[in-house]
Amino acid sequence: MKNVKSMFLSIMAVVLAIGAMGCSASPEAEGATGVKTVTISHELGDTTVALNPERVVVFDYGILDSMKELGIEVIALPKQSLPAHLGEFGGMEYIDAGTLKEPNFEVIYEASPDLIIVSGRQVDMYDDFARIAPTVYMPMDNGEYLESLRNNLNILGQIFDKKEMVDEKVDDIESSIQYLNEIASDRVENGLFVMANDGNLSVYGEGSRFGVLHEEFGIPAADREIESSTHGQKITFEYIQQIDPEYIFVMDRAAVAGGEVSAKSVMDNEIIGMTRAYAEGKIIYLDAHVWYVGAGGIGSTEKMINEIISAIE
Repeated sequence: MKNVKSMFLSIMAVVLAIGAMGCSASPEAEGATGVKTVTISHELGDTTVALNPERVVVFDYGILDSMKELGIEVIALPKQSLPAHLGEFGGMEYIDAGTLKEPNFEVIYEASPDLIIVSGRQVDMYDDFARIAPTVYMPMDNGEYLESLRNNLNILGQIFDKKEMVDEKVDDIESSIQYLNEIASDRVENGLFVMANDGNLSVYGEGSRFGVLHEEFGIPAADREIESSTHGQKITFEYIQQIDPEYIFVMDRAAVAGGEVSAKSVMDNEIIGMTRAYAEGKIIYLDAHVWYVGAGGIGSTEKMINEIISAIE
Protein backbone atom coordinates (compact mmCIF):
# COMPACT_ATOMS: atom_id res chain seq x y z
CA MET A 1 0.00 0.00 0.00
CA LYS A 2 2.87 2.35 0.84
CA ASN A 3 4.35 1.92 -2.66
CA VAL A 4 0.99 2.66 -4.26
CA LYS A 5 0.61 5.72 -2.08
CA SER A 6 4.09 6.97 -3.01
CA MET A 7 3.47 6.45 -6.71
CA PHE A 8 0.30 8.51 -6.66
CA LEU A 9 1.65 11.22 -4.41
CA SER A 10 4.70 11.64 -6.63
CA ILE A 11 2.57 12.69 -9.58
CA MET A 12 0.45 15.18 -7.67
CA ALA A 13 1.59 18.78 -7.35
CA VAL A 14 -0.13 21.41 -5.26
CA VAL A 15 1.68 24.53 -4.06
CA LEU A 16 1.14 25.37 -0.39
CA ALA A 17 2.59 28.34 1.46
CA ILE A 18 3.58 27.65 5.04
CA GLY A 19 2.37 30.56 7.13
CA ALA A 20 0.86 31.94 10.28
CA MET A 21 -0.34 29.97 13.25
CA GLY A 22 -3.99 29.84 14.30
CA CYS A 23 -7.04 29.70 12.06
CA SER A 24 -8.37 32.69 10.14
CA ALA A 25 -9.51 33.70 6.70
CA SER A 26 -8.36 36.53 4.45
CA PRO A 27 -10.78 38.61 2.39
CA GLU A 28 -12.02 37.15 -0.86
CA ALA A 29 -9.72 37.46 -3.85
CA GLU A 30 -10.15 36.72 -7.53
CA GLY A 31 -7.55 34.45 -9.09
CA ALA A 32 -6.13 34.53 -12.62
CA THR A 33 -8.96 32.28 -13.79
CA GLY A 34 -11.59 34.66 -12.46
CA VAL A 35 -12.57 32.24 -9.69
CA LYS A 36 -13.05 33.88 -6.29
CA THR A 37 -10.84 32.45 -3.59
CA VAL A 38 -10.25 32.81 0.13
CA THR A 39 -6.98 32.18 1.97
CA ILE A 40 -7.28 30.28 5.23
CA SER A 41 -4.46 30.60 7.77
CA HIS A 42 -4.24 27.61 10.09
CA GLU A 43 -1.66 25.94 12.32
CA LEU A 44 -0.01 24.11 9.43
CA GLY A 45 0.07 26.86 6.83
CA ASP A 46 -1.89 29.19 4.54
CA THR A 47 -4.28 27.48 2.13
CA THR A 48 -5.98 29.27 -0.75
CA VAL A 49 -9.34 27.72 -1.58
CA ALA A 50 -11.94 28.49 -4.24
CA LEU A 51 -15.11 29.87 -2.71
CA ASN A 52 -17.89 27.28 -2.49
CA PRO A 53 -15.79 24.28 -3.60
CA GLU A 54 -17.98 21.48 -4.93
CA ARG A 55 -15.76 18.43 -4.46
CA VAL A 56 -14.92 18.26 -0.76
CA VAL A 57 -13.26 15.41 1.11
CA VAL A 58 -13.56 15.59 4.90
CA PHE A 59 -11.64 13.55 7.49
CA ASP A 60 -13.33 14.68 10.69
CA TYR A 61 -16.81 13.64 11.79
CA GLY A 62 -17.35 16.81 13.80
CA ILE A 63 -16.66 18.92 10.72
CA LEU A 64 -18.83 16.60 8.63
CA ASP A 65 -21.61 17.06 11.18
CA SER A 66 -21.34 20.86 10.89
CA MET A 67 -21.30 20.70 7.10
CA LYS A 68 -24.48 18.63 7.21
CA GLU A 69 -26.16 21.19 9.47
CA LEU A 70 -25.06 24.02 7.17
CA GLY A 71 -26.25 22.27 4.01
CA ILE A 72 -22.76 21.80 2.56
CA GLU A 73 -22.16 18.79 0.30
CA VAL A 74 -19.22 16.39 0.49
CA ILE A 75 -18.10 13.72 -1.96
CA ALA A 76 -15.84 11.53 0.19
CA LEU A 77 -15.14 10.62 3.80
CA PRO A 78 -13.87 7.72 5.92
CA LYS A 79 -16.91 5.51 6.47
CA GLN A 80 -15.58 3.21 9.17
CA SER A 81 -16.81 4.16 12.69
CA LEU A 82 -19.32 6.59 11.18
CA PRO A 83 -21.56 7.90 14.02
CA ALA A 84 -25.21 6.89 13.83
CA HIS A 85 -26.38 10.50 13.47
CA LEU A 86 -24.26 10.72 10.29
CA GLY A 87 -25.34 7.34 8.96
CA GLU A 88 -26.64 8.81 5.72
CA PHE A 89 -23.03 9.38 4.61
CA GLY A 90 -22.50 5.64 4.50
CA GLY A 91 -24.50 5.50 1.27
CA MET A 92 -23.04 4.46 -2.08
CA GLU A 93 -23.24 8.02 -3.38
CA TYR A 94 -20.35 8.92 -1.09
CA ILE A 95 -16.81 7.72 -1.74
CA ASP A 96 -15.14 5.73 1.04
CA ALA A 97 -11.79 7.48 1.54
CA GLY A 98 -10.25 4.96 3.94
CA THR A 99 -10.24 5.30 7.73
CA LEU A 100 -9.62 8.22 10.06
CA LYS A 101 -6.05 7.05 10.66
CA GLU A 102 -5.36 5.26 7.37
CA PRO A 103 -6.58 7.38 4.44
CA ASN A 104 -6.74 5.79 1.00
CA PHE A 105 -4.69 8.35 -0.90
CA GLU A 106 -5.21 6.61 -4.23
CA VAL A 107 -8.99 6.90 -3.89
CA ILE A 108 -8.73 10.50 -2.70
CA TYR A 109 -6.57 11.45 -5.68
CA GLU A 110 -8.98 9.80 -8.13
CA ALA A 111 -11.88 11.75 -6.58
CA SER A 112 -10.28 15.03 -7.84
CA PRO A 113 -11.22 17.10 -4.77
CA ASP A 114 -11.29 20.90 -4.70
CA LEU A 115 -10.76 20.89 -0.94
CA ILE A 116 -9.66 18.43 1.75
CA ILE A 117 -10.40 19.06 5.42
CA VAL A 118 -8.35 17.21 8.05
CA SER A 119 -7.99 17.34 11.83
CA GLY A 120 -5.84 15.97 14.65
CA ARG A 121 -5.89 12.30 13.68
CA GLN A 122 -4.33 13.13 10.29
CA VAL A 123 -1.89 15.85 11.32
CA ASP A 124 1.19 13.77 10.47
CA MET A 125 -0.14 13.15 6.96
CA TYR A 126 -0.97 16.76 6.16
CA ASP A 127 1.67 17.12 3.44
CA ASP A 128 0.41 13.98 1.72
CA PHE A 129 -3.10 15.42 1.54
CA ALA A 130 -1.81 18.81 0.44
CA ARG A 131 -0.08 17.28 -2.59
CA ILE A 132 -3.50 16.20 -3.84
CA ALA A 133 -5.59 19.34 -3.27
CA PRO A 134 -5.80 22.47 -1.09
CA THR A 135 -5.96 21.14 2.46
CA VAL A 136 -7.18 22.95 5.56
CA TYR A 137 -6.28 21.73 9.05
CA MET A 138 -9.24 22.19 11.42
CA PRO A 139 -8.49 20.55 14.78
CA MET A 140 -10.44 20.66 18.04
CA ASP A 141 -8.65 21.94 21.12
CA ASN A 142 -10.54 20.03 23.79
CA GLY A 143 -9.22 22.40 26.44
CA GLU A 144 -10.95 25.23 24.56
CA TYR A 145 -13.90 23.32 23.10
CA LEU A 146 -16.31 26.16 22.43
CA GLU A 147 -13.61 28.47 21.08
CA SER A 148 -12.41 25.74 18.70
CA LEU A 149 -15.97 25.05 17.58
CA ARG A 150 -16.54 28.74 16.86
CA ASN A 151 -13.26 28.98 14.98
CA ASN A 152 -13.94 25.96 12.78
CA LEU A 153 -17.47 27.13 12.02
CA ASN A 154 -16.18 30.57 11.06
CA ILE A 155 -13.76 28.94 8.62
CA LEU A 156 -16.58 26.93 7.06
CA GLY A 157 -18.65 30.11 6.88
CA GLN A 158 -15.87 31.89 5.00
CA ILE A 159 -15.21 29.07 2.54
CA PHE A 160 -18.86 28.29 1.81
CA ASP A 161 -20.38 31.76 2.21
CA LYS A 162 -22.48 30.73 5.23
CA LYS A 163 -21.54 33.44 7.71
CA GLU A 164 -25.09 34.37 8.74
CA MET A 165 -26.12 30.75 9.23
CA VAL A 166 -22.95 30.06 11.22
CA ASP A 167 -23.65 33.03 13.49
CA GLU A 168 -27.18 31.74 14.14
CA LYS A 169 -25.95 28.23 14.96
CA VAL A 170 -23.26 29.54 17.31
CA ASP A 171 -25.82 31.76 19.08
CA ASP A 172 -28.13 28.76 19.56
CA ILE A 173 -25.33 26.62 21.00
CA GLU A 174 -24.17 29.37 23.34
CA SER A 175 -27.74 29.86 24.59
CA SER A 176 -28.09 26.12 25.26
CA ILE A 177 -24.76 26.05 27.12
CA GLN A 178 -25.83 29.05 29.21
CA TYR A 179 -29.05 27.25 30.17
CA LEU A 180 -27.10 24.08 31.01
CA ASN A 181 -24.73 26.06 33.24
CA GLU A 182 -27.65 27.65 35.05
CA ILE A 183 -29.33 24.36 35.95
CA ALA A 184 -25.99 22.69 36.71
CA SER A 185 -25.05 25.41 39.21
CA ASP A 186 -28.42 25.00 40.87
CA ARG A 187 -28.78 21.21 40.90
CA VAL A 188 -25.42 19.46 40.57
CA GLU A 189 -22.83 19.01 43.29
CA ASN A 190 -20.25 17.28 41.08
CA GLY A 191 -19.69 14.68 38.39
CA LEU A 192 -17.05 12.23 37.17
CA PHE A 193 -16.38 11.35 33.52
CA VAL A 194 -15.51 7.66 33.12
CA MET A 195 -14.48 5.93 29.91
CA ALA A 196 -15.00 2.16 29.81
CA ASN A 197 -12.81 0.36 27.31
CA ASP A 198 -13.57 -3.36 27.05
CA GLY A 199 -13.36 -3.92 30.79
CA ASN A 200 -10.83 -1.20 31.68
CA LEU A 201 -11.75 2.14 33.23
CA SER A 202 -10.20 5.60 32.85
CA VAL A 203 -11.29 8.99 34.13
CA TYR A 204 -10.96 12.37 32.44
CA GLY A 205 -11.01 15.69 34.25
CA GLU A 206 -10.59 19.38 33.60
CA GLY A 207 -8.34 20.19 30.65
CA SER A 208 -8.73 16.73 29.13
CA ARG A 209 -10.28 15.68 25.82
CA PHE A 210 -13.64 15.41 27.62
CA GLY A 211 -13.08 18.44 29.84
CA VAL A 212 -15.97 20.19 28.10
CA LEU A 213 -18.23 18.48 30.65
CA HIS A 214 -16.71 20.62 33.39
CA GLU A 215 -15.33 23.69 31.64
CA GLU A 216 -18.10 24.56 29.21
CA PHE A 217 -21.09 22.56 30.46
CA GLY A 218 -20.65 23.62 34.08
CA ILE A 219 -20.57 20.23 35.85
CA PRO A 220 -18.17 20.64 38.83
CA ALA A 221 -15.39 18.04 38.79
CA ALA A 222 -15.64 15.39 41.51
CA ASP A 223 -11.85 15.06 41.44
CA ARG A 224 -9.79 18.09 40.42
CA GLU A 225 -6.51 16.20 40.63
CA ILE A 226 -7.04 13.91 37.63
CA GLU A 227 -3.96 13.92 35.42
CA SER A 228 -4.58 15.38 31.99
CA SER A 229 -3.69 12.65 29.50
CA THR A 230 -4.84 11.69 26.02
CA HIS A 231 -5.77 8.24 27.27
CA GLY A 232 -7.08 9.37 30.63
CA GLN A 233 -6.08 8.26 34.11
CA LYS A 234 -6.59 4.55 34.72
CA ILE A 235 -8.66 3.82 37.81
CA THR A 236 -10.25 1.03 39.86
CA PHE A 237 -13.78 0.56 41.17
CA GLU A 238 -12.44 1.42 44.61
CA TYR A 239 -11.35 4.83 43.31
CA ILE A 240 -14.90 5.59 42.19
CA GLN A 241 -16.27 4.45 45.54
CA GLN A 242 -13.77 6.64 47.36
CA ILE A 243 -14.51 9.76 45.26
CA ASP A 244 -18.24 8.94 45.45
CA PRO A 245 -19.41 11.50 42.87
CA GLU A 246 -23.02 12.62 42.70
CA TYR A 247 -23.09 11.85 38.96
CA ILE A 248 -21.05 9.33 36.99
CA PHE A 249 -21.03 10.00 33.23
CA VAL A 250 -19.93 6.84 31.43
CA MET A 251 -18.76 6.62 27.82
CA ASP A 252 -18.33 3.16 26.29
CA ARG A 253 -15.34 3.29 23.92
CA ALA A 254 -15.81 -0.38 23.04
CA ALA A 255 -19.15 0.53 21.46
CA VAL A 256 -17.17 2.49 18.86
CA ALA A 257 -13.80 0.76 18.63
CA GLY A 258 -15.06 -2.77 19.19
CA GLY A 259 -14.86 -4.94 22.26
CA GLU A 260 -16.49 -7.79 24.11
CA VAL A 261 -17.34 -6.13 27.43
CA SER A 262 -19.98 -3.40 27.57
CA ALA A 263 -19.73 -0.42 29.89
CA LYS A 264 -22.98 -1.35 31.63
CA SER A 265 -21.72 -4.82 32.47
CA VAL A 266 -18.45 -3.34 33.80
CA MET A 267 -20.27 -0.86 36.03
CA ASP A 268 -22.72 -3.45 37.34
CA ASN A 269 -20.81 -4.69 40.38
CA GLU A 270 -20.94 -4.66 44.16
CA ILE A 271 -18.47 -1.81 44.66
CA ILE A 272 -20.17 0.58 42.24
CA GLY A 273 -23.43 -0.47 43.88
CA MET A 274 -22.22 1.20 47.08
CA THR A 275 -21.90 4.65 45.47
CA ARG A 276 -24.54 7.33 45.81
CA ALA A 277 -24.67 7.73 42.02
CA TYR A 278 -25.83 4.13 41.79
CA ALA A 279 -28.28 4.49 44.67
CA GLU A 280 -29.80 7.67 43.22
CA GLY A 281 -29.91 6.47 39.60
CA LYS A 282 -27.32 9.01 38.51
CA ILE A 283 -25.01 6.80 36.45
CA ILE A 284 -25.49 8.27 32.99
CA TYR A 285 -24.44 6.37 29.85
CA LEU A 286 -23.45 8.79 27.10
CA ASP A 287 -23.64 8.30 23.34
CA ALA A 288 -20.08 7.13 22.63
CA HIS A 289 -20.36 7.71 18.88
CA VAL A 290 -21.09 11.37 19.53
CA TRP A 291 -18.62 11.98 22.36
CA TYR A 292 -15.72 9.88 21.09
CA VAL A 293 -15.64 10.34 17.30
CA GLY A 294 -18.34 12.91 16.51
CA ALA A 295 -17.61 15.77 18.91
CA GLY A 296 -16.82 19.21 17.56
CA GLY A 297 -19.80 19.63 15.24
CA ILE A 298 -23.01 21.64 15.44
CA GLY A 299 -25.35 18.67 15.74
CA SER A 300 -23.05 16.60 17.93
CA THR A 301 -22.49 19.48 20.36
CA GLU A 302 -26.23 19.99 20.62
CA LYS A 303 -26.65 16.26 21.32
CA MET A 304 -23.95 16.39 24.00
CA ILE A 305 -25.58 19.39 25.67
CA ASN A 306 -29.02 17.79 25.55
CA GLU A 307 -27.74 14.53 27.04
CA ILE A 308 -26.41 16.37 30.08
CA ILE A 309 -29.52 18.54 30.39
CA SER A 310 -31.75 15.45 30.28
CA ALA A 311 -29.61 13.78 32.96
CA ILE A 312 -29.75 16.61 35.50
CA GLU A 313 -33.13 18.29 34.91
